Amino acid sequence: MDAAFLALTAIILVALAFDYTNGFHDAANAIAVAVSTKALTPRAALALAAVMNLIGALLSTEVAKTVGAGIVDPPEGGEGLEIVFAALIGAIAWNLVTWWFGLPSSSSHALIGGLVGAALAAAHSVQWMGVFEKVIVPMVVSPLVGSGLGYLVMLALLWAYRNAHVTRANRGFRRAQIVSSATMALGHGMQDAQETMGIITLALYTAGEIDDFEVPFWVVLAAAAAISAGTYAGGFRIMRTMGRRIIQLTPAGGFAAQTVASSVMVTTATVFAVPVPTTHITTTSIMGVVPPGGCRRSGGVSPAASSPPGWSRCPRPPRSRGSPRSSSTWWSADRGLAPAPGRSSHQVNPIDA
Repeated sequence: MDAAFLALTAIILVALAFDYTNGFHDAANAIAVAVSTKALTPRAALALAAVMNLIGALLSTEVAKTVGAGIVDPPEGGEGLEIVFAALIGAIAWNLVTWWFGLPSSSSHALIGGLVGAALAAAHSVQWMGVFEKVIVPMVVSPLVGSGLGYLVMLALLWAYRNAHVTRANRGFRRAQIVSSATMALGHGMQDAQETMGIITLALYTAGEIDDFEVPFWVVLAAAAAISAGTYAGGFRIMRTMGRRIIQLTPAGGFAAQTVASSVMVTTATVFAVPVPTTHITTTSIMGVVPPGGCRRSGGVSPAASSPPGWSRCPRPPRSRGSPRSSSTWWSADRGLAPAPGRSSHQVNPIDA
């Protein structure tokens, strides 16, 4: 057994360890919102996310090819294995630090940044145009898309359910969140698990074990199992940040944020085959639903004062013909328990509750 084979084996094990940390680090992306709105218990949400991460990782390898062959020129020999190993160590260290402090950060871009940094340190060529087109542009655009779509979807829900019974509507949105959580975990598996596949395939190609950059099926299975196991291990520190400290969502807001985030993740993985920061997409989708979802008074604080900068006005539902014109705002007070003027207590907008 030669030194090169031992080095390759060590790199594969370290890559799977990164995949495992990615699972518990980014598990909050798929489940924090559903847990915070009480749509799912933490363990049930983790189990659902683990299964869907596994399925998502098995569906495609396009992102893996982008990460493995589109960021740096595939290196060769022992120097190439050193580059891959250094990239993995850097990404794992970043995952552990941010997990310890409960900070939602992108494991995807930690790995890509580690790969670029290791290549530069080794004086190896980097595909800068590929980095710009396949990393920087999606990294900037996808969170903005998530925020904008989150706002629009939430606005549509506000109008569609403006006269709904609050209890029945919230119950329905909590059930819908089970589906949106599953879809989000599927998108996470299609994105983050593939990055580990790409790194392992790059190591195999560098060591001369494979002749072309096609992801072996055993690599797909190993990466899918590792991220699934890590997801079930859970990342409760980051879950608290995503589900509570950024914004405490209602069931409708959680459904809107998860639906948008999962749509962006699945689309970028299948249509564009580019890695995107799943954590940042989730966070900005949550931010996008805050303006309409946060339109309620609590302790005399106005929505404009409690909303992020730039969100100064909240949408109003249409006033029915013949109803008295009032300067009062339509959001309900104190968690939706007090209806706005002209409404019965059973017609409070469920999104305000």
